[in-house]
Amino acid sequence: MIIDRAQKYLEKIEKSDLNAFIEVKPERVLKEAQELEKNEALKNKPLYGKIIGVKSNINVEGYTISCASKTLSNYVGTYDATVVKKLRSQGALIIGMTNMDEFASGSSGETSYYGATKNPAALDRIPGGSSSGSASAVAGDLCDMTLGSDTGGSIRNPASHCGVVGFKPSYGVVSRQGLCDLSMSLDQIGPLAKNAEDALLLTNAIKGKDISETTSLATPKFNKNTEEVKNYKVGVVKEFMDVTDDKIRNNIEKGIQALEDIGCEIVELNYNYTDIALPTYYLINYVEFFSATRKYDGRRYGYQIEEACGEEVLRRILIGKTISEQEFSGKYYKKALQARRTMKAEMIKLFDKVDIIAGPTVPKLPHKLGEEISPMDMYAYDVLTVPTNLCGICAGVVRCGDINGVPVGLQFQGAPLGDEKVLNTMIEFENRF
Repeated sequence: MIIDRAQKYLEKIEKSDLNAFIEVKPERVLKEAQELEKNEALKNKPLYGKIIGVKSNINVEGYTISCASKTLSNYVGTYDATVVKKLRSQGALIIGMTNMDEFASGSSGETSYYGATKNPAALDRIPGGSSSGSASAVAGDLCDMTLGSDTGGSIRNPASHCGVVGFKPSYGVVSRQGLCDLSMSLDQIGPLAKNAEDALLLTNAIKGKDISETTSLATPKFNKNTEEVKNYKVGVVKEFMDVTDDKIRNNIEKGIQALEDIGCEIVELNYNYTDIALPTYYLINYVEFFSATRKYDGRRYGYQIEEACGEEVLRRILIGKTISEQEFSGKYYKKALQARRTMKAEMIKLFDKVDIIAGPTVPKLPHKLGEEISPMDMYAYDVLTVPTNLCGICAGVVRCGDINGVPVGLQFQGAPLGDEKVLNTMIEFENRF
């Protein structure tokens, strides 16, 4: 029964020291579970009875939508985001709001106002970010699956570090209505799950055209068809492998060999813009984040963001403000947009040669919790994930072994709207590896 499963998860969350959830409302969850069990109209829906955590930057009515920041610590959601409405219409039960890096600004899960999230797969190491709580909750078996958001790798990075499945849909496949944006032209909501089939299930549930969100697209259902995967051409980008730690690269090469054993043809590729990915991404990110944060002025709700936020958020605001000034806007932001167009054009050309690109997710293992690293070292976690967002393509991560107990994720990238191919490759790889 749903109510029994909900009670079990609530008890596990209460006892957990992972700090994966910011807010859970047990009485509300159990009441909604009881109502769900009585709702005959939902019993045949794909997500019926699935218990789902939601990242704390996605609006859920009646929950604190804090973005893990003191700035919004007293802001209670007044409506359900489109993705949350879709979850409910498919019979899902929301169990609570997951922890994250403050305003999604981070790659470690340590910048939350509510404290760092722990990694269930490697308790002494960071879980990755910014969807740290969403990944940790799935890895720690505190719910069935979760929603995260991905601006430059924020679903895939923690999925890799925590050893779970994460999927970033093509830009526009999932409505962003109700998401507190970090960078509007890069953000995308997506699933984190215990296996790739659940990621497919959850993606189908939340995707689709939304008349209230102009970037959203109408797409057909993504079907499971793993038989086709053995005929895929799988690209391996030399530059992605070159910037990756040797131990991680060895794991990834074993994963690629498994694809070849399935019957895939492996094709070596070159992508000559890896070195400009991070500066291009962060210039765009800073400016769009600065713009997005102007509404957090403390007059209508919450606190003024500059007075309440943490160091990394303030850094992005101040840099974004500087770049946005008239004398710099053309010199930096517009140049970054030009670089982005070039990167996307070259990336699209690669998919004329292959069906899928396979490679590492992050170039190094997660650092120890509490270990001080520089902002640039933190940003370096994203070098292999930001091209996906800059180019508007799709990408997913599945576990590909571990190094001394620390999970390693294999990333699959697909062409714009090539989501079905990526999801099927993830499913088939899980079945074979």
